[in-house]
This record gives sequence, structure tokens and C-alpha cells, in this order.
Amino acid sequence: MSEVKRLTPPQSRKVNALVRRTCCNCDSGNCILLDDGDECVCPQLISYSLLCKWFRVAVLPADKLLYAELYQTGDRKKCTECGASFASTSNSVKYCPDCRKRITRRQAAERMRKRRAPVTQ
Repeated sequence: MSEVKRLTPPQSRKVNALVRRTCCNCDSGNCILLDDGDECVCPQLISYSLLCKWFRVAVLPADKLLYAELYQTGDRKKCTECGASFASTSNSVKYCPDCRKRITRRQAAERMRKRRAPVTQ
């Protein structure tokens, strides 16, 4: 995890949003750790790389999907319905969060139809 990762533009937008929301060292776009009397812009916000060690170790693991996407961890799965990648903590999950709701509703409707179907003799 010590190598510098290059980010695509969508990944960079997600990282920047994560820095602004959750990094305790980011104060109005300035890095508190690099502050030596003069304000210093957070290097993570102005680059397409993962430069900040604090961000990589403490902040990035909070977003499991982005972490899995950047570091290709084993907890990244592929949805059997739409093919999208998603992070999962369970080994039995088959669907991404977007498809899961739709599939669950469809299965419940089918179950109810079978249950309420008139018995023919």
C-alpha cells in the first residue's frame, strides 16, 4: 500500500469528496498537517494520485467500494444482474445494492402470487 496510485477523473472526484467530508486534517481545503504558519492547500485535492499517507491509511478504508476499486481487494464482487462491481463483507451476496432491492421485490411478488393462486382440481 506504499506505492502511489493513479486515479481516473471519477475516482478523483470521489476521493476529493471523501477528503472534504471525513478527513480530520482538511480544514476548508487546507491541510493542517502541512501548515507551518502559512496555509497549504491539501495535496490530495489537487492531484490525480493518492499522495497523502494519512488519507490512504485512515480515511480511504471508510469507503469500502472505492477502497476495493483502488486496491483490488478480495471483497469486491460483481453483480450477477447488472455486472457492476460492489464491495461486500459477506460471501453469499450476489447482487449490488441497486439491484438487490428490485430483485427482492420481484421475488416477494412471485412468492405471493404462488401463495394466493387458486387451487384447481
